[in-house]
Amino acid sequence: MNVPNQKCEVPVIILTRLDGQSVAVNEDLMVFAEQTPDTVLTMTSGQRLMVKERLNDIVERIAAFRRQSVPMPLMQEPSHG
Repeated sequence: MNVPNQKCEVPVIILTRLDGQSVAVNEDLMVFAEQTPDTVLTMTSGQRLMVKERLNDIVERIAAFRRQSVPMPLMQEPSHG
């Protein structure tokens, strides 16, 4: 069931295979990504996945996901001793 405006709890980013198909990739399972000239992701399983997105775009998507997933720190009033 899709719930609008609900945060995704699974750490996935949506990428595009070279054939144009979308794929959800669990970013926690990526070991590394390289641009050779296509972008190749190597997963913890050893599986390699080639995607259309550029390396910088993937890094930004991961950073954006992590920013939205990390709870904002509670503001604390300064202690007056």
